[in-house]
Amino acid sequence: MTFQKLLEIFDEKKVNRVFFKKLSPNDNSKNQPYFGSNLAVFNILPVGEITSEETSSSKKSKTTTRIKAPLNFFWVSAKGEVSSAPNAQLIFYPQYPEMRFSGFIRGCKTAPSKLMDPKKRGREEGRILLLGTNPEGEIYGYLADRDCCARELSSYRIADTDSVLQEVILPKAKDTEAELLKNLKRIHEEGWIRGKRILPDGNFVPCVTSPNCGGYTMEAELGISANGRAEPDFLGWEIKQFGVKNFTSLSHVITLMTPEPDGGVYTEDGVLSFLREFGYQDTKGREDRQNFGGIFRFGKISPRTGLRLELIGYDSAAGKITDVSGGLALVSKDDRIAAMWGFTKLIEHWKTKHARAAYIPSLRTAKPYYYHYGKDITLCRGTDFMLFLGAVSKGKVYIDPAIKAEKYSTAAPAIKRRNQIRISFKDISDIYHHVKTVDCTI
Repeated sequence: MTFQKLLEIFDEKKVNRVFFKKLSPNDNSKNQPYFGSNLAVFNILPVGEITSEETSSSKKSKTTTRIKAPLNFFWVSAKGEVSSAPNAQLIFYPQYPEMRFSGFIRGCKTAPSKLMDPKKRGREEGRILLLGTNPEGEIYGYLADRDCCARELSSYRIADTDSVLQEVILPKAKDTEAELLKNLKRIHEEGWIRGKRILPDGNFVPCVTSPNCGGYTMEAELGISANGRAEPDFLGWEIKQFGVKNFTSLSHVITLMTPEPDGGVYTEDGVLSFLREFGYQDTKGREDRQNFGGIFRFGKISPRTGLRLELIGYDSAAGKITDVSGGLALVSKDDRIAAMWGFTKLIEHWKTKHARAAYIPSLRTAKPYYYHYGKDITLCRGTDFMLFLGAVSKGKVYIDPAIKAEKYSTAAPAIKRRNQIRISFKDISDIYHHVKTVDCTI
């Protein structure tokens, strides 16, 4: 099959991004194709729910667990036939560390069995694995031998990613960065914009009292309906506006995600028991209210709660996960886990952090809210969960909870949960591989 014919099939499947990997002789059904030494591919390819499990390997290792993510994967045959590979998945082995592509042959009639069988053609040089992804989260794969596609590929513009995959820039592909900056220039030059939201039907409604109006107004200006889903906002870019006091000093805190703990006293005994043991009376004198809050950074004890933030199952010196059943935890002086966010849950949240993000500063009036968006746009490319863990261990990423129980002494206290994982904007380069600030008016 020619590359042009493959692109026609991809187009029928609504593929909008194409990646490839030149396979080594060890990339086959026995050894599993190598997809990198980190989790960056989780932020590039669409994957299903991330889980952990015990390994079945008999090799001695510091850890016996691994991380798995299923793929909605389809093989395209040389004849153009398409069928599902129901067992395709990505497996991360933290002890090495290695990401591997697995289960892609079993149960699929169009799978390239000969080209992946090490006893047949599975060790040939020159094989190329091509992957097309679409907005529905599907991945279409084609395996080319040395005589197919390589010459055609050389005529296309190729872009590196922060994984072992490279991206083919398709002729119809827009220059998304230029298109984004053009729109942000328009929004900046509009000046003060009344707060609004865009509904799924395309109609606009006022949004002048909610603290989220800045983000909604930006999305409305870009034609993005407010749906709350964690997915690319505009041409594959995650749009993150943040409020500032002025455009010359971009001192601000960014909320990265707001997951609930899935371990420790918080989960096992309930939030009320957690507040009873680790919380404190309201510091502003509001009656019958129990609070839990503060800034929790790695290795530092919070004076008010006595808890410290730890990374359980992570070697900060080596930058490796040693036990995938561990996680980010608030730990007491006697080493009890008060609350923990497990690695698999955090990775599940982090995979929605897009490989491309734009951060836009904004000013706001008093109510009713109007917004003015800045011209200096910070563009970030490439992230993976290991960067996140590194930033936690350096104290850059921290936990900033705000949990309370009102009518605390009654039989039915009103509990409000808010667990924020945050970073200062000045430290944003710690969680992305590439960061630059661009004046959108130039």
